[in-house]
Amino acid sequence: MPAVIFSHGFGGNYQVGAGYAEPLARKGYVVSCFDFCGGSPGSRSDGSTLEMSLFTEQTDLEAVIRMMQQQPFVDSSNIFLMGTSMGGAVSAITAAANKEDIQGTILLYPAFVLVDNAKEQFSGVDEIPDTYHLMWMTVGRAFAEKLLDYDIYQAISAYDKDVLLIHGDADPIVPLIYSQKAVEAYASARLEVLPGAGHGFYGSDAEQTVTWTLEYLESHKN
Repeated sequence: MPAVIFSHGFGGNYQVGAGYAEPLARKGYVVSCFDFCGGSPGSRSDGSTLEMSLFTEQTDLEAVIRMMQQQPFVDSSNIFLMGTSMGGAVSAITAAANKEDIQGTILLYPAFVLVDNAKEQFSGVDEIPDTYHLMWMTVGRAFAEKLLDYDIYQAISAYDKDVLLIHGDADPIVPLIYSQKAVEAYASARLEVLPGAGHGFYGSDAEQTVTWTLEYLESHKN
């Protein structure tokens, strides 16, 4: 069966994906939702929030991809990545680094803003403390140090298959412009905008997201 790997956002966990996983599973998709290592203080996975970064989460996601490829019930030629917020950014860079393995990518309000946030907070690596508070979580030096000279749009542009982005135009955490810039960076990408939606989709916005996601998956399977 075709498979979707769902990646949660900053400070989240596997349960963030349940509302998307269940309707996709009813349509015949294998959906894997997991906790990133150090992804939150209550993560079921190993690791500390003080060691977590965009790039450790890429390594985690690559491990889940390899695991899914080995499952006898998964069609390894039809593995898709889906993620929210930071999990969307992780999905984007991971797809670019593993494009032969990933048939398509669905990014929900992807947090490409993380790079600009780090550059605004710290002008150089020497300014980054060993630990600091970011939103509602304590993170470590590793979170920011590699972001200061990182061009995330150049990194994601290596993925040359179709990408679906879905973003609310009232998102206070990741402004819509970050997904608009991603459309320009990708060789082929479609951006769907949810009027009035913020950082996280609920009710009819979540239902519309599932509809767009299923349409995308059905039209991009091998």
